[in-house]
Amino acid sequence: MTIESFDADGVLDGDDLTIAYVGGGSRQWAPNLIRDLALSEFDGHVRLYDTNEESAQLNAEFGNWVQQDDDATADWSYEAVGSLETALAGADVVILSTQYDPTETFVHDLSIPREYGIYGAVSATIGPGGIFRAMRTIPVYRRFAAAVREHCPDAWVFNYTNPVHFVTRALYDEYPDINALGLCHEVLGTRWHLAMLAREELGMDAERADVDVNVKGINHFTWIDEARCKGVDLWPLLEELKDGERGNQRFTWEDLADESVFTDNWQVTWELFRRFGVLPAAGDRHIVEYATSFIQGGQETLNRWGVKRTGADYRAKHWTPAESDQTTDVEAWLEGEKEFELEPSGEEFLDILGGLTGDGPYVTNVNLPNTGQISDIEQGPVVETNAVVRAGQVKPVAAGGFPRPVRSLIQGHVDTIETIIEAARDGDVDRAFEGFSIDSQVQTLTPDESRDLFGELVAAEVDYLADWHLEESDVLAGAETYPGA
Repeated sequence: MTIESFDADGVLDGDDLTIAYVGGGSRQWAPNLIRDLALSEFDGHVRLYDTNEESAQLNAEFGNWVQQDDDATADWSYEAVGSLETALAGADVVILSTQYDPTETFVHDLSIPREYGIYGAVSATIGPGGIFRAMRTIPVYRRFAAAVREHCPDAWVFNYTNPVHFVTRALYDEYPDINALGLCHEVLGTRWHLAMLAREELGMDAERADVDVNVKGINHFTWIDEARCKGVDLWPLLEELKDGERGNQRFTWEDLADESVFTDNWQVTWELFRRFGVLPAAGDRHIVEYATSFIQGGQETLNRWGVKRTGADYRAKHWTPAESDQTTDVEAWLEGEKEFELEPSGEEFLDILGGLTGDGPYVTNVNLPNTGQISDIEQGPVVETNAVVRAGQVKPVAAGGFPRPVRSLIQGHVDTIETIIEAARDGDVDRAFEGFSIDSQVQTLTPDESRDLFGELVAAEVDYLADWHLEESDVLAGAETYPGA
């Protein structure tokens, strides 16, 4: 088995970096990045590009304002630019972090499937909602990849946009030589949780960085079969906890009423560990959308496992910082309405950047095309494993395979993702429906229901599906919910 490394020409110069931020009007990722860069050991210039030019301008103002903070250790400058080409020209690093207005898209991903009995907890990366988010996003990211190929072909591309597995796969499908990493903090959260268990159960002085895991899977459906904290094997502790009180809790709506939707009670994690002998390594709210028996029965079933569904109302409010619970509010900071503290975000972007500039090696989880790092999944699809980051190179770590039942669960989702990627190459709607129809959530419906759900989602989001040949679709012609059918 040969595992390929992903390499760029030359080592990045940490003293003079040019970063292109596509989606530079981001309301959370960009302010987090700006704070991290101010506290870094790197210097350079950031170009912020966004179709919402006002938001990009605001973040540029914020970035230059943060540089004046007494605690800033680095020298960065920020500008908002008016075109993708200007942002990318000669860039060393490209960051991708975008989404459409959720009030026009995401809320439909949540509310319409619910009318068909599908209670997705998040609806962002798989299931009907995740697939439609992919259909909206893949064509755009193919254009981003083509632009990278033209304007900065050797740049390192960091993709934070969901659905990470679909989007990162689309980048490589368009430009196979791209140096793109799909990044997600779910495995980091699992490592944090394991450190907490080591503190509480073993009396260890442990932090996330002290925990090493062998991770493998696809984004938001990752698994671990080894876990150590400061060299101590945590597996015996996990085996003990899964059968005890911590691993066998039940919840009701009343128990969760005052909890955040992000609260993770780990009950789905423990149950799957009992069934299959390997431990899921993502938040329960994401896992249930891949192991879909946990969402059958609707809200009551979700709550029984300690999961609180993200509703459409929450997504709509989250788009407006003043109404949401997000921790970034650039305008309030700039206007002095909210106290600002220059603190790190806890993300690993700077650690990876340090590895690429020669301050390594550094090991972390990344999403990359499978070149053998997972032994029993076909090569090509994007998978998530650990990788070693060195000067100008990222090499995935061989992670092995899965117990047969887990591999079966993962393979079904890989087939959905690959089918949608193939369909997006020429905007084939009926081919996309094939991928949609084999999704494990959709398979709970009758054939007529799945077609009508597909048609209703297309009708609700038609303005964001311009790259798909809707008028040529036989499926849409037969959907009672699609206008003109």
